[in-house]
Amino acid sequence: MDIVIDTAALIAVITDEPERNRIIQVTRGNTLIGPGSIPWEICNAFSEMFKQKRVTLSEAERGLSIFKTIPMRYIESDFVMVLKLAKQFNMYAYDAYFLDCAIRYKAPLLTLDQRLKAFAQNLNIDTLEV
Repeated sequence: MDIVIDTAALIAVITDEPERNRIIQVTRGNTLIGPGSIPWEICNAFSEMFKQKRVTLSEAERGLSIFKTIPMRYIESDFVMVLKLAKQFNMYAYDAYFLDCAIRYKAPLLTLDQRLKAFAQNLNIDTLEV
């Protein structure tokens, strides 16, 4: 089964956050998919962690190495649909990319973002609990 996984869930796995083991358990044996923006979002998340003094450069580099080992299939976004979703829910396009993937691939969404989860449920997108 395809599972759309968002950046927050990937960061939780990479940085060994409490949800890590459950995310791995839920996704094992499935195909992880997401928008092509994910690598940029991962770097952006690490840059935010720099500002918060949560990681060093070497820890972020190690995190990128871990990220590269996670098998992912990147999906080209339907930008018109993304803009419609962004307008409808007053959200950033970066969040709408994940909803677009889930809708078009009829795949459940795994997210740690409660707001994104609520939008997904409003659209009748299945969400996975972790």
